[in-house]
Amino acid sequence: MTRADAALIAEPDAPESSPEVSSTEHIVAAVTRAIVEHRLLPGAKLVEQKLGDRFGVSRTVVRQALFRLSELKLVRLEPARGAFVAAPSIQEAREVFAVRRMVESQMLRELIACIKPADIRQLKAHLKAEREAVARIDVPTRTKLLFDFHVRLAEVLGNQVLVELMQELVSRCSLITLMYQSSDNAQNSNAEHALLLKTIEARDVELALQLLHRHLASVEHQLTEAPRTSAPSLRQALTTP
Repeated sequence: MTRADAALIAEPDAPESSPEVSSTEHIVAAVTRAIVEHRLLPGAKLVEQKLGDRFGVSRTVVRQALFRLSELKLVRLEPARGAFVAAPSIQEAREVFAVRRMVESQMLRELIACIKPADIRQLKAHLKAEREAVARIDVPTRTKLLFDFHVRLAEVLGNQVLVELMQELVSRCSLITLMYQSSDNAQNSNAEHALLLKTIEARDVELALQLLHRHLASVEHQLTEAPRTSAPSLRQALTTP
C-alpha cells in the first residue's frame, strides 16, 4: 500500500446520490487537504482508477477533479503519463510569496479598519489551537492551522473571492514549503501570528505591515535549493494519520 493510496482511506465517502459536481469538489477538497496537511508529497502520482474506486465515481468525474486541481496549480497533468502532485520551482515559490505580500498587505489595511472584538476572539481561539497542535507535535494539524490563519483573516472581511484566493495561495505555499523548507519553524510561525494579531487589535497599521512582511520573509527564506523528492503512495496520503 502506497502512502498516497492510504491518504484516501480516511476521507469520507462522497454520497452515492450526490450530483457529479459535488463528487468532483469532494475529490478536489480531499486531495487539497492531503497536500495542505503534508500527507501528499510533490511528485506523488494520482491514479485515476484508484481515485475513482476510492470515491465511488467514474473516471470522467476524477478527470474533472484533476483538471480543477491543475487549474489551482496543485496538480500537474502530463500527456500519456497521468496526473502528479505539482513540484513548484524555486522561482515559482518566490513569485507566490511576492503575490501574498501584495494581497495580504491590502487585506491587512482593510481588516484593521473594520475588525470587531468578536473577530479578535475567534482569531485568538485559532491561535490557541495552533499553539496546542505545535506543543503536541501534531504535524498535519499544525500545518493546516498555521496556513489557515491567513485565510481566517480574509474571512473577517466577508469577501468570498478574497477567501478563495487566499485558500489557493496558502495551498500552494504548503506544497512549496513541503518541498523546500529546511527546518521545522512551526513554533516561530505561531509566535509571529500572535504578535501580528496583537498589532491588529491595537490597530497599528504600519507595525502590522512590518510584521506581516517579516513573517512572510522568514518563511520564504527557509527555502533551499534541495527539494524533497520522495513520493508517498496515494492511499497513505489520503488517510488521515
